[in-house]
Amino acid sequence: MYSDKILPWSVHVFTASGLLAGFLAILAINRSDWRAAMAWLLVALVVDGIDGTLARIFKVSEKLPNIKGKMIDTVVDFTNYAVVPAYFIYMAGVVSPAVDLPIAFLILLVSAIYYGKEGMVSHDYYFIGFPVMWNVVVFYLVFVFPDPSIPVGTLKIVNALVIVILAVLHFVPVKFAYPSRATRMKLLTIAATFSILLVMPLVVWLYPSVPVWLRILAIVNLAYFGVLAFFDTSRSWKSEAA
Repeated sequence: MYSDKILPWSVHVFTASGLLAGFLAILAINRSDWRAAMAWLLVALVVDGIDGTLARIFKVSEKLPNIKGKMIDTVVDFTNYAVVPAYFIYMAGVVSPAVDLPIAFLILLVSAIYYGKEGMVSHDYYFIGFPVMWNVVVFYLVFVFPDPSIPVGTLKIVNALVIVILAVLHFVPVKFAYPSRATRMKLLTIAATFSILLVMPLVVWLYPSVPVWLRILAIVNLAYFGVLAFFDTSRSWKSEAA
């Protein structure tokens, strides 16, 4: 009777283990070890990417109806996609010291409100508004975009503007693809997702001496999701206006 609950419980523990990765990321941030911090956030990202599939395979919701895996997942995601990245940005000097605390507060506030928004994910599996993925924002702002030819002060201003724009986009009805449940251009979107999941650890491993081709590949993957969001949103707005 109890043996058939071992695997479902293991899935819940696996989901919750994302918090351990997030905590280890915080410890790395405190040491100014940006590579290790990002590596732990990537571990958490992988856990989040596969725990739902495991939950469906082992019928977790049926066998453990009193334990809400969705709530566990929400707690872990908010920690690793908002709280830890906000702390990362604050500690890593991504923006000017004059605005680092307000920027961190902005990320936390808009993320919490976004999680409370009805229809965060549409019926056709799109995130409505920029999803709470500040871990990915940290990856690009810290490991991909910095260019020695750009003055540090200018870079920090640009970073702050990017963060503010993305914070506003939480509440703009733009449709961002849900990578694991894409309904349009599914194969290409999954391929782009796998590509970036391979590129990210390579970039972090090689940082700060990241080859130009690898940076370009990371930017191409980002551009794909940006262009896809533009066209999917345009199609949606046109169909609603018709």
